[in-house]
Amino acid sequence: MNGKESRPLCVDLDGTLIRTDLLAESVFALLKRNILFVFMFPLWLFKGKARLKHEIAARVDIDVGLLPYHSEFLDYLKEQHNNGRRLILATASNEKFAEAIALNLAIFEDVLASNASVNLSGSCKLRRLQEIFGDGGFDYAGNAMVDVALWESAAEAILVNPERGVQAAAERNSTVMQVFDETKGSRRKQYLKALRIHQWLKNLLVFIPLVLAHRFGEPLLLGQALLAFLSFSLCASSVYLLNDLLDLPDDRQHPTKRDRPFAAGSISVKNGAALIPGLLLASFGLALFLPVEFIGVLLLYYVMTVAYSLKLKRAVIVDVLMLASLYTLRIIAGAAAISVVLSFWLLAFSMFLFLSLALVKRYTEVLIMQRQERNRSFGRGYATVDLETLSQFGSTSAYMAVLVLALYINSEEVRTLYTHPHVIWLLCPLLLYMVMRIWLMARRDKVHEDPVVFVIQDRRSQWLAVIGAILLWLAI
Repeated sequence: MNGKESRPLCVDLDGTLIRTDLLAESVFALLKRNILFVFMFPLWLFKGKARLKHEIAARVDIDVGLLPYHSEFLDYLKEQHNNGRRLILATASNEKFAEAIALNLAIFEDVLASNASVNLSGSCKLRRLQEIFGDGGFDYAGNAMVDVALWESAAEAILVNPERGVQAAAERNSTVMQVFDETKGSRRKQYLKALRIHQWLKNLLVFIPLVLAHRFGEPLLLGQALLAFLSFSLCASSVYLLNDLLDLPDDRQHPTKRDRPFAAGSISVKNGAALIPGLLLASFGLALFLPVEFIGVLLLYYVMTVAYSLKLKRAVIVDVLMLASLYTLRIIAGAAAISVVLSFWLLAFSMFLFLSLALVKRYTEVLIMQRQERNRSFGRGYATVDLETLSQFGSTSAYMAVLVLALYINSEEVRTLYTHPHVIWLLCPLLLYMVMRIWLMARRDKVHEDPVVFVIQDRRSQWLAVIGAILLWLAI
């Protein structure tokens, strides 16, 4: 061995060997088990950060085989191990997780990690390495500003996806041997992907009460509806972030969801956690400019979505009923924003229609599961045997929506709102065609996992919407 290879290489874990932070991940894993654990965190933290990590780790298991490793750096470590170099995993993460990762990779000779009484971070880690190897007796791989002091004591430094300003600081005070930078794509695009901006299209439903009340020509009400749209969108993005952070293990086993920014490690879990309250505050800040009824609906929407993310998404049938209710709440919020009264017909129609679309979503997920030859879904309560039942439920619900529309057209309300109500009858075959086509496409495995976005983005559905809008205009 040459001089470099004879020195042990000490490797940091969070942000270096893996593209995530195990403390942050374990916090959300524990909250997913029981949200009430949030009240225990201050008590554990009062006894020290090491104690907090230990208490959480004692209650949470993490599948280390699914973690997003830095592939290029891991290949380098495997090569160093095969060449006979001594590798040490030195991390501030709890010893339970560190030892599981070391066992899984089988390339580390020893593990230095936090336990119930010692938080092996920063200066504490530096002292431990100096005690074992002496000053300059080891090389060190890290990624954060806290690692600069360790690089100063190390013979040579290895930087892995260094945070902003870290590389410059390391080069000023240390001998930088190698830099692994696996940052791919625009960070801004990753954040937009995490916020699911494309899902904001669903919140266009808040404009429906304005349109159906024939008051879309009033600038004040149009402005209120726009504020409601932005408020709902920010609130929804806040919940999307929370949902992704709670679902990390399930997403990493999913064929497409594993590429989501948090599951893939493109964005840190800590940054995502910090964005959640910011988006929520912005959402309710905008809501303050709208009637108090809208704030109530927004709060109900948030509570329901959090309950869905934490528990109800895994409850068979309850999950699709919740999804249909959340879509309907958007319409209710639109009415509250402009202070108009919703009709019974619109609420009944939306529940049946969106229940059908929610069932399309579950149908496509089970279809993917069947294609992968798995019997049960990750994070859901459905099995492949439920495929035909879901199809029957969804088709029936779609036809019920068309029936409600037909009954509405024959009601007294239509005669007061429309001069030529008979024109609206043409909406029935249009809606029948749309829902039957969606289910046909779903059976052929050609529907995106979110059918509402599919409907909005599908060219044929867009033309149907335009024709429907023209019919409504002619009926007025």
